[in-house]
Amino acid sequence: MRASLIQIAVNADESVEARRRRAASLVREQAGADLVVLPELWTTGAFAFEEFGAAAEPVEGPTYEAMAKAASDAGVWLHAGSVPERASDGRLYNTSLVFSPSGDLAAAYRKIHRFGFDKGEAVLMGAGGDLVTVRLPETTLGVATCYDLRFPELFRGLVDDGAETLVVPAGWPERRRSHWTLLAQARAVENQAFVLACGTAGTHAGVPQAGHSIVVDPWGEVLAEAGADEEILTVEFDPAKVARTREQFPALKDRALGLRTPRR
Repeated sequence: MRASLIQIAVNADESVEARRRRAASLVREQAGADLVVLPELWTTGAFAFEEFGAAAEPVEGPTYEAMAKAASDAGVWLHAGSVPERASDGRLYNTSLVFSPSGDLAAAYRKIHRFGFDKGEAVLMGAGGDLVTVRLPETTLGVATCYDLRFPELFRGLVDDGAETLVVPAGWPERRRSHWTLLAQARAVENQAFVLACGTAGTHAGVPQAGHSIVVDPWGEVLAEAGADEEILTVEFDPAKVARTREQFPALKDRALGLRTPRR
């Protein structure tokens, strides 16, 4: 598979609509890839809390429409990062959208673990409750978002549901970049899965972003890593390596705690 991680910068002088147009253009440029990934909350910036309410939209809102068309135009599977969703009851969620190459919505995931403790996202947005996987022809994606990366039980649940490639869009701050790299590798090793973690560049509401989007294989080897600035990280990887790794080193079969019946 060929994957392109678009490490976009959220520029304060751009409108939300301008950001959508720019992101859609970058997605279209990835025609020929199998999977394209955008970061978390790229329409607002992950730390621009005061913008969440004004920029919030229903799942099938303007960002949905722009990303569905971009996926269809490029003929790619598109994980369109996440947007502030306003549900029908008025509540906000940090919601990821995944589109098929025909532009159909394949999945929506409401972020389960909200960051901020007693402020920011943690109090402004509701928590999701469902694990989400998406079956591609080559692999099954497990979907998580940013702060979720710190909670290994979520990823175990995704593996139980068949995930082989874990996709994590994020707005991760520069001051904790070492954790970003460490946790991406840990989630890959412990789950014997690929991890595709796509961050943002630039500064969000005064918070410098880590960038350094990263692709890790099931042995924890870093296949590709971006720098701090806006860029597109493209990598080719073999999804069959997951099954080979799990067969050669069957650690997952020795699990004794936290087992559950996979969803059907």
